[in-house]
Amino acid sequence: MRNSEERAEGAGPFVSRLTWRLEEGGTAVWESRAARKRGTLDVRPAGAAESRARRAGTVALDRLRRLNDVAAVSFTVGGTLFALGAALAQFSAGRPLTSATIYFTGGVFFTLGGYASLVQSINAPRREGTAGALTTHGFRWWSYEPGRIDWVSTFVLFAGTLVFGVNLLDSFLRGLTAQQQNRLVWTPDMVGCLLFLISGHLAIAEICHGPPCLRRRSLGWWIVAVNQLGSVLFMVSAVAAFTPPETGSEVSVGVANWGTLTGALCFAVAGVLQVFERP
Repeated sequence: MRNSEERAEGAGPFVSRLTWRLEEGGTAVWESRAARKRGTLDVRPAGAAESRARRAGTVALDRLRRLNDVAAVSFTVGGTLFALGAALAQFSAGRPLTSATIYFTGGVFFTLGGYASLVQSINAPRREGTAGALTTHGFRWWSYEPGRIDWVSTFVLFAGTLVFGVNLLDSFLRGLTAQQQNRLVWTPDMVGCLLFLISGHLAIAEICHGPPCLRRRSLGWWIVAVNQLGSVLFMVSAVAAFTPPETGSEVSVGVANWGTLTGALCFAVAGVLQVFERP
């Protein structure tokens, strides 16, 4: 079956939606997130009022479902633990080591969720050959595909979780000077927050196929939007956690704790929502 590409949409050099006119009539629409998260593309036969979804094979769908569940549960647990750690830091007079341990455990789950998201992108069904079908390749744990917006977004997210890991490990150190605190703890925190924001911006561009948009009926849009709100709150927390050498104390401990708590809850909520965005 021959077909011709009719329209490509996306942000910058990335294509996140392709529409074809099929030779036998009708159109086929591939969207990056729909193929990656649900394993589907939409085909509208000639004369049909509504489109119908064509799905990838059973093996591919089972694979995507498992990866989606791992990512969703990991972000839910990680976000919950981060919120708990921030709450203890804000309201409890307990030892800082307790909050640091809870944060680190939450960070492990965040890293697992970030990697599961990347692997899901790597193994997403591809739009190859005919426009009305998806192709599934053999399972891979790693790839390098900077031309795909979903790969870049999830890779940057995973990198951000690794940088956060440096911040969380260094937070166990005690007796640091203000300069050491900023270099070993605060700087990785800022870099991780920046990577989260970049990843979220790319995820918005992927689902909107360009500039930010409002899609209230799209579950994927809500997941991306809530995650990005969480990233913004994490950044607010990181800025407030800076330690000026002249004072030796954080700019605002309360803002730092509340920013972490509310941002973590956003990621936990988005993780719960992600359970329902599956094949």
